[in-house]
Amino acid sequence: MKRQARGGGPIAIGGSSAETAEDRTDGDGDRVPAPQLRRRLGRADLRAVPETRRALRELLRHWGKPGRSEIAELLTSELVTNALVHTDDDAVLTATVGPGGLRVEVRDFVARRPRVCAQSADDGTHGRGMVLVQSLADAWGIRAHGVGKAVWFELGAGAGGAA
Repeated sequence: MKRQARGGGPIAIGGSSAETAEDRTDGDGDRVPAPQLRRRLGRADLRAVPETRRALRELLRHWGKPGRSEIAELLTSELVTNALVHTDDDAVLTATVGPGGLRVEVRDFVARRPRVCAQSADDGTHGRGMVLVQSLADAWGIRAHGVGKAVWFELGAGAGGAA
């Protein structure tokens, strides 16, 4: 199954690319591409979770103070898992490293918003993903789209706050 990418071409389900987004300039005013990971996540394909972590780890190999990339991996895993478990559709991950830090966004095609649940001993391991995002991200949010939503977070490269 293929869908049209925003640029018009098809994106294979489960495919990934290391595209770039231009959002900064060098000293001469020329555009410098920001490192970016973009990955299409297939419906209910939980193999995408560890694969996404590995790809993000590679993107962030030289980024941030110690511990920041591990937090980014954890939060990305939570967003990807939520999109795959709580929707019955595909999702798209975009992670961009810019001058202000890292922004990760997982877009799905279901309008139902995730809930930040109060933890209970009866919950087991479920329902804590958004609490982690809320607790560990420097900023996070949910943005509605015409079809579905995007859940995102941002992390600064410095320990404990935005760079």
